Amino acid sequence: MRLAALALALGLFSAAPALADAALRALVTGDQGRGWEAVGRIDLGNEAFCTGTLIAPDLVLTAAHCLFSSRTGVMIEASAITFLAGWRNGQAIAYRGVRRAVVPAGFRFEGADKLDRIAEDIALIELDQPIRLPSVQPFATAALPRTGADVGVVSYARDRAGAPSLQSLCRVLERAGEVVMLSCEADFGASGAPVFVFANGVARIVSVVSAMADAEGRKVSLAVSVAGVAGLRAVLDAGRSGTGGQMAATSGAKFVRP
Repeated sequence: MRLAALALALGLFSAAPALADAALRALVTGDQGRGWEAVGRIDLGNEAFCTGTLIAPDLVLTAAHCLFSSRTGVMIEASAITFLAGWRNGQAIAYRGVRRAVVPAGFRFEGADKLDRIAEDIALIELDQPIRLPSVQPFATAALPRTGADVGVVSYARDRAGAPSLQSLCRVLERAGEVVMLSCEADFGASGAPVFVFANGVARIVSVVSAMADAEGRKVSLAVSVAGVAGLRAVLDAGRSGTGGQMAATSGAKFVRP
């Protein structure tokens, strides 16, 4: 099975893949959701929602295509985006607006080659205020695991938008560059969902869910490595010095601003 062969079968969406599998476990109570509070819902104005995860008190990791309007193909204004940390049963542990967001310069929302688009489908959102609460601990990132490794995903979805769910029985089926195919079945509802590896009781993010696909009759999901996060953070850091527009143009990233 080759990832390149999936290009014509990919489903890419603005408020996208949620994991639809028997192994899904809803995290609807405080006890069930403990330790996952840094995963939250990203509300995109009146358009849709995605899943995002804190990797620093003021930085949320998600999929780049989440930040674009499915109607116009234009980046959504930062002022229209809200992050709901630990959203569950109509309440969030913390609510934050967005100051800025950045995506790779190579990302094309309406690009013809969907597989290439997935390889760039990662974004960082800078919150208007950091979330500094003992119960909300940002996750660290790690390198992509080998083919055959077990991973887990925490996501929201259109049919379970009120609380996250954990799918802890996924496997890396194949890898091509920075894109991995996962055994998790995907459906509309949770683009940007974090993909975790677990070692010594610690969860680290290795990729974010980008798309659903059909591989030889089998429903799978595709995710992109977090390798590009360092470059996106550098652009945001440069922007804080007052030269954000110029640095964004020269360092290979695009900003969406209020």
